[in-house]
Amino acid sequence: MHRMTVRSVRVHVPLGEVVLMLEADGLDMVLPVTIGPREGAAIASVLAGIVPPRPLTHDLLLDLLRAAGAEVVRVEIVALRAGVFYAEIVLDDGARVDARTSDAVAVALRAGVPVLCDPDVLESAGELDTGEPDEDDAGSGATVGGLGGTGASGTPGEGSGPAPRAARESELAQFRAFLESVEPEDFEDTES
Repeated sequence: MHRMTVRSVRVHVPLGEVVLMLEADGLDMVLPVTIGPREGAAIASVLAGIVPPRPLTHDLLLDLLRAAGAEVVRVEIVALRAGVFYAEIVLDDGARVDARTSDAVAVALRAGVPVLCDPDVLESAGELDTGEPDEDDAGSGATVGGLGGTGASGTPGEGSGPAPRAARESELAQFRAFLESVEPEDFEDTES
């Protein structure tokens, strides 16, 4: 298994897709994963150090696991089938929980645990790391991504296929509006 680092969450501008960029530690390879804008926001908020005043979905999942006496020890990207990535969240008792890659990465970032990738997955879907952002991307750290399945760009994703263009554009517009309006103070705890 190759250890992966989250490089960024980017918008593929011409297609309006959100792409999670994972970098293989010690290799000149990146693994682009098309994800949804909500998952992109969940990952980007951790990368930006934003702490919400109330638990978000991935925080809640971790809280539930901890309340049940379980801890997440790592996340593994285990397969790529028909253009869809498969991941597993591995618990301290050895249990493995099937998850979308974006959700697994969001949990891993919050739990502070490693993300690992099967060598066969990296070989089949990884790309040579040129060190340069793709010219179609909004750039490193931009938050949003593709919706499901193999995206229109051909990047493998997480669902059964791309959403209709109008739905993608609407969801992307809402997400961009959210990003433009959000301030760090919005996440401050106002409850005593």
